[in-house]
Amino acid sequence: MSESAESMNFDVAAYMQELGQQARAAARAIGRSETGARDAALLAMADAIVDDRARLVAENLKDLEAGRQRGLDAALLDRLELTDARIDAMADGLRQVAALPDPVGAISDMNFRPSGIQVGRMRVPLGVIGIIYESRPNVTADAAALCLKSGNACILRGGSEALHSNQAIARCIERGLEQAGLPTSTVQVVATTDRAAVGELLKLERYVDVIVPRGGKGLIERVSAESRIPVIKHLHGVCHTYIDDEADVDKAVKVAFNAKTQRYGTCNTMETLLVAEGIAERVLPVLGGLYLEQGVELRGCEKTRRILPDITAAQESDWDEEYLAPILAVRVVADMEAAMEHIDRHGSQHTDVIITENLTRARRFLREIDSSSVMVNASSRFADGFEYGLGAEIGISTDKLHARGPVGLEGLTTLKFIVLGDGHIRT
Repeated sequence: MSESAESMNFDVAAYMQELGQQARAAARAIGRSETGARDAALLAMADAIVDDRARLVAENLKDLEAGRQRGLDAALLDRLELTDARIDAMADGLRQVAALPDPVGAISDMNFRPSGIQVGRMRVPLGVIGIIYESRPNVTADAAALCLKSGNACILRGGSEALHSNQAIARCIERGLEQAGLPTSTVQVVATTDRAAVGELLKLERYVDVIVPRGGKGLIERVSAESRIPVIKHLHGVCHTYIDDEADVDKAVKVAFNAKTQRYGTCNTMETLLVAEGIAERVLPVLGGLYLEQGVELRGCEKTRRILPDITAAQESDWDEEYLAPILAVRVVADMEAAMEHIDRHGSQHTDVIITENLTRARRFLREIDSSSVMVNASSRFADGFEYGLGAEIGISTDKLHARGPVGLEGLTTLKFIVLGDGHIRT
């Protein structure tokens, strides 16, 4: 749509039904398309974004001005802004996705059965993906790229605060699809700020195969509660680092400091530090000083405060908190068993880390911690699609069915069985 649907007298439910019907038709076409056509569309989208830089900035300024009038804080305005560097990054991201291997059509596990047939599995698109997200308009380009590359159609519903920016990016995407000869309805960006559109999207089980929410806890809770469609999600990231009493102190300090301070507002940032009491006297004074220099507020248990007496006393609620801020909960535990019990009780099954030189303990931690990413002697900040070699990611999943962990191109596909025979019949 060329203008905001909210400026028209229209039926939100009917509008979303139309988007769903168009997406389902496009999914059939895009699922049959050649890799070269999809890559050509991505490259054309990147060129269109660069060529339309001035219009993207102008439309983004409308959103920024509206955001200031609505009282959005500086952090939200920063996420909303499209700078020259961010526009270049959007275009580069499209080109990078185009360069990734195409997962669609890959055949694996072909084996002959005693009957003489061959049985294997083929990777295929999910179909239609609905993505609901907030603030950052660059997500529009990223999500479109991943869905298109993996052979899926998508319906994108960005935040109301980025409406003009998202619609400007949508026009660049449409031009790229047209240039490659692909249906423009392969990527549809919802053109209304009406909150009812989200609820209607979550009812489109006839047309949409999976929903991916990207945003705050409130958004994800709403989507999870209301959706009639399977959801790929993580609710929050309460990530732990456990420093074992057989850890190398230098490694422990380096990893634990990075896991908290490399970036505060991400779902893979450490929120709770667990330290074995056998090493606490050696490692906590060093780490405490480093965190203090960095401006990190520490909230510690009673044993932690005996070593770091000037820090804030932790409340029970701190063990369940995703701060997304320079705040860290610290607990001294008896041993790895106690650390794993704490993680089991308070963790979010996102990313958990052990620092140890004891291989037996490391293996046990890897086996028993039930999180989507479990690490040994590495910062939790590595829990990311790019760092895992997946390229771009659509998000993180802490669910156990289908995709788990960073969700890249392969996570936006599924598998079907294929059988090869030569007149074989079952007797």
